Amino acid sequence: MEYRSLGRSGLKISTLTMGTMTIGGKGKFAAVGTVGLEETRRLIDICLDAGINLIDTANVYSDGASEEIVGEALGGKRKNDVLIATKARFAMGEGPNNRGLSRYHLVRECEASLKRLRTDVIDLYQVHEWDGETPLEETIDALDMLVRHGKIRYIGCSNYAGWHIMKALGISDREHKQRFVSQQIHYTIEAREAEYELVPLTLDQGLGILVWSPLAGGLLSGKHRRNQSPETARFVAGWTEPPIRDQGRLWNIVEVLVSVAKARGVSAAQVAIAWLLERPGVTSVIIGGRSEAQFHDNLAAAELKLTAEERKRLDDVSRLPLLYPYWHQRNSASDRLGPADLSLIGQHL
Repeated sequence: MEYRSLGRSGLKISTLTMGTMTIGGKGKFAAVGTVGLEETRRLIDICLDAGINLIDTANVYSDGASEEIVGEALGGKRKNDVLIATKARFAMGEGPNNRGLSRYHLVRECEASLKRLRTDVIDLYQVHEWDGETPLEETIDALDMLVRHGKIRYIGCSNYAGWHIMKALGISDREHKQRFVSQQIHYTIEAREAEYELVPLTLDQGLGILVWSPLAGGLLSGKHRRNQSPETARFVAGWTEPPIRDQGRLWNIVEVLVSVAKARGVSAAQVAIAWLLERPGVTSVIIGGRSEAQFHDNLAAAELKLTAEERKRLDDVSRLPLLYPYWHQRNSASDRLGPADLSLIGQHL
């Protein structure tokens, strides 16, 4: 397992992270998975034995059950070797202050997560989604306070737009507060929109990228093919993220994934994850599953290195067109582009 620095921090994390959305099985998350305590213990052991050192969860996963089960499963075993990341933002009750990124909600939910996870400190605390009603100054100040009080070590954001992140980083720098070290984003070989703004921003501002749902809810696993899908898949079971706007393009990508995988004697899922691990700015890919077999298969992607020819085939079938102003910069500014610019525009030169 390779370990990479998380943004500009000194924290080293494994290139694969254990995801826990399938753990708990409460409410709408039952459509994703119903992994219980004993299965979780086995899955954690599998991941730690493979070299994973980060487990990612969230307070909203199964209404806190995911955090509770992870906390109980860890127990104290190998605790010094395991980093815990969790998130807050979504509703954890019916009241008007039971959601969002206010100081009230963040502090309360951080303390609740600490209890559920049975730990004194959360290694990476992430704001799970944008909150346009709470001033960013309040959110950043609350996170900074939690770091100073020793309840969290690092802060990150998730599902923010580029301007959201830049505004937050500007506030942190101006007011000498804690700065986001990472962003957790949806990024796959099919969904490459992050390359327009979020990846260049990461490279320019020194953030790390954690990738969620790298197989697009299973759509890129190779089990789904044109005009056929397994009935047990969570996308079929009513889980509608990510949206697929061009079915033809999706199946063209899957065909190349399967072709590359067959030639290498591996799964299409491993190829999709390996492709992500070689993308600019990506620190770690979050893997999940409902079974030991799925975790074993995904873990093997850490050792898979694609050839230049394989990467070109995958890039060519999935590359997005340049939007404005990027096509104009390609045409008129290609003589003075920096590394962050070239992460996107360089593919089109």
